[in-house]
Amino acid sequence: MSRPPTPAAGIESQAEKVSGSAHPLTVYVPVDARGLALGILATVSLVFALDWTQTFLVPLLLGILFAYTLSPFVAGLQRIRIPRVLATSMVMATVICTVVLGAYSLRGQMQTILAQLPEATSKLSGGLASMRDDPGSNMQKVQSAVGEIEKATSQVASVSPHPNRSPLHVVIDTPGFRLGDFMWARSLGALGFAGQAAMVVFLVFFLLAGGDTFKRKLVRITGPSLSKRKITVAILDDINASIQKYMFMLLITNVLVALLMWIAFRWIGLDNAGAWAVTAGLLHVIPYLGPLAIAAATGMAAYMQFDSLMMALLVSGVSLAIATLIGIFATTWMTGRIARMNAAAVFISLLFWAWLWGVWGMLLGVPIIVILKVVSQHVEQLQPVAELLGE
Repeated sequence: MSRPPTPAAGIESQAEKVSGSAHPLTVYVPVDARGLALGILATVSLVFALDWTQTFLVPLLLGILFAYTLSPFVAGLQRIRIPRVLATSMVMATVICTVVLGAYSLRGQMQTILAQLPEATSKLSGGLASMRDDPGSNMQKVQSAVGEIEKATSQVASVSPHPNRSPLHVVIDTPGFRLGDFMWARSLGALGFAGQAAMVVFLVFFLLAGGDTFKRKLVRITGPSLSKRKITVAILDDINASIQKYMFMLLITNVLVALLMWIAFRWIGLDNAGAWAVTAGLLHVIPYLGPLAIAAATGMAAYMQFDSLMMALLVSGVSLAIATLIGIFATTWMTGRIARMNAAAVFISLLFWAWLWGVWGMLLGVPIIVILKVVSQHVEQLQPVAELLGE
């Protein structure tokens, strides 16, 4: 007695027939259009909110990063029975005095570099003018071609289909350059930067003095569930460890860049090698843009000193080579060891934050990505984000 075909057998036979046919298998994925539209609107609103609150979020994030970085030193002083507030004051005073003394020790070289700026500008403009006036140069040829195109365009535009009508000429009167307005705007910018720096210092002090206060409050906010509290504690501990390791990596790589730059510039014979090395170490914090800026600046300084294009290219090439060496090998390896993140996703995220916040976005982009990856690893709804950012 034969058995009736089972549903599984019927499905397999249908799959075999379909696979044997010329039409490929088609998978229909249901799409929630309303949920997708709400997600897009929420994302756009979040981007506009981040752009609008930049002046508030940037000092806040900088303060949190510095607080995470200095927290181990405060905890170490607490272990030897020093009160938390006194330990915080000692650490903050040490950091501020170190920065002030370092800047004071390099003030002579910095003043020399600033004094050479007008001469460098005039020399550079003179070189560009000589290249422009040379009839055999490529720049002169390009300018001649552009002039001919503009002449032909103006001739075509001057032909009017109505000869009785006179052509309409629009004159735009642009205001001239006013030195007073420029200096006033620069002064306001410097005052705003000093105010934000003071805000960051006070924020770091209060965060360090508070200790685990915010951590305990966040754990309480999550609710009475023990599992949720454990997840919150795990997220905060992972963020703390990741940020501290990342900031330690930045410190090591920037000091290494400054040391190698100083050795290379002293070997070449570049003046003010110490100031240029410290500037290179500070600018190396900004990915991609910082090394390019220091390469251009040191190249111009070498051209001013040696009056040779080959020496300028040598100094710029050495600067880029050191920054690339440290960035590719040391920084990439240490970042991979710390966060286990996908390099392509990190680069795309850096592009996004640079587009949104400019230089501050490039500086804070990687810590934000690290925090996002840690949070997404512990939240079930954000697992796709963790998968995209992971290796």
